[in-house]
Amino acid sequence: MKINFLKVVFFVLCSLNVIVAQNKIDKINLTYGEEITDDKGKIVKIIGEANSKIYSLVLKGKSDYFLKIFDSKAMKQIANNQIVLPEIKEKDVEFEEAVLINDKLYFIGSVYHRKEKKFTLIGVPVTDKGVLSDNFITLFESQVANKSDRGGFYFRNSPDNKMLLVMHTSLFEKEDAMKYEIKFFDEMLTSTFFTESKVSYDDNKKDYQFTISDFDVNYKDDIFLVVNEGYRDKKNKEKVEKFEVHIFEKDNGYKKNVVTIDLKDKEIINCKMLATNKNTLKLTGFYSSVRENGKANKELKGVYNATINLANDVTESIKFNEFDYATKVKLLGERRAKKGKDVKPLYNIHTIIEKNDGGLIVISEYQMIYVGQKQGIGPLGIQPITYTMNEMIVTSLKADGTLEWSNVVAKEQSATVTVASFNLFGVGGSGSFNVAVGLSIPLAVMGKGPEYLSAIPIYRNGQLNILFNDNVKNKGITDIEEIKALGNYNNAVPTLFVFDDKGNISRKDPEEVIKNELVLRPGVYNRKTENEYIIYASRKSVDKIGRMILLD
Repeated sequence: MKINFLKVVFFVLCSLNVIVAQNKIDKINLTYGEEITDDKGKIVKIIGEANSKIYSLVLKGKSDYFLKIFDSKAMKQIANNQIVLPEIKEKDVEFEEAVLINDKLYFIGSVYHRKEKKFTLIGVPVTDKGVLSDNFITLFESQVANKSDRGGFYFRNSPDNKMLLVMHTSLFEKEDAMKYEIKFFDEMLTSTFFTESKVSYDDNKKDYQFTISDFDVNYKDDIFLVVNEGYRDKKNKEKVEKFEVHIFEKDNGYKKNVVTIDLKDKEIINCKMLATNKNTLKLTGFYSSVRENGKANKELKGVYNATINLANDVTESIKFNEFDYATKVKLLGERRAKKGKDVKPLYNIHTIIEKNDGGLIVISEYQMIYVGQKQGIGPLGIQPITYTMNEMIVTSLKADGTLEWSNVVAKEQSATVTVASFNLFGVGGSGSFNVAVGLSIPLAVMGKGPEYLSAIPIYRNGQLNILFNDNVKNKGITDIEEIKALGNYNNAVPTLFVFDDKGNISRKDPEEVIKNELVLRPGVYNRKTENEYIIYASRKSVDKIGRMILLD
């Protein structure tokens, strides 16, 4: 682990409202509060804003979490409390998440009980001053097969932030099944909806893949989950793919309805889901082509889109859009593009944006993790991990799912961190079975470099903008063949790629680069409204939170 940039004016908000010169880009104001002077770690998440306060999650060391609270107006720190979750049956509770639900703050943690084979999730209320309650609320007590297959918990806020959707998934290998449990909680962490189901699979099939791909909640508090299953039919020499979309509509008493989408001769690489404001459900992701014998080529052919009309739960369209030649030239080079080569499967979906016309903007990012050789013996050993986040593929789809335009954001970024142990993104499952809804950079490595990478997509008034940190030597350059790597992210400057309605890019850079200025951390932000973001920026030991306001 995103998630509009024209005049970057940095204000340092203090009691005297002194204006300090900063790197400037058109049509964006960045205002900052006072310097955070204590040494209690780095901010790894901006939880949100409520009660005239901004709440942030801070990590110090390997696993010590703190809650920093700032005054909303001055963006000045007013509290800093360590998060100490209660023990359950003399077992430590592992921190999972911090959430705001209808302006009420909760810390969420989990603990596994070996004898009972239960995985418990609890919520601890927190006052607006950052004080944890002595009491906790049990959210889940999930029966699992064993510790190694206990799975994980995944979280979604409702669009109005008044409800919290939580899913637990776990594997039951002996039963050839994966279980999911979904609960919907109100601001008091009272469950208003619960469902559980074991979804069976048949791993005797060739090239079998089974994934709980995504889950979501819409503006009507309807709940959705999508399962993707794929295999090769060796006898008929064809690739078979199936989506099962589980729909729970509030107006129908949350009665389960299943929409099935069957596909052949395409392989689904990944799937993300977006419940739109136009009462549709969109499934989108990458697909690959298939050979005559039914084997998939595994490389990325293009972007697909399936649209389900929630008025009648009918699949209206399924469209497959190949990458056009111009996009392939940018990603592969002219020689390979002319030969008809496909794109390497190294791109993950970063953000899906619902456009004003009912279509989608799908932003995908080149992401790679290199895990170096472990150094040292036993628990004292450490491992270097390099996170690389390079160019972004931007695909604009019409309301019917067909391609409108595509382009590529040219960037080259990497950061290396050293950790005691490594857990790749915390993806649930094993082998051919996984849960792909929780892909993100682990909190344990945030604050150490990866949060400077990637980008903040901004969609306002029908226009897409993408903000990211870049090498100052790339000023004015949009050609992927000419850009230089970010290098030292402490010396990065902000840049903005602005897209017109045909997908053409114009680049906005600082008019004059000012040395030793704060550097944005695009991996840590909170979107307040369409044109306002709470942000976090640093330079070495100097940290500040602020606001990014998009100007007309």
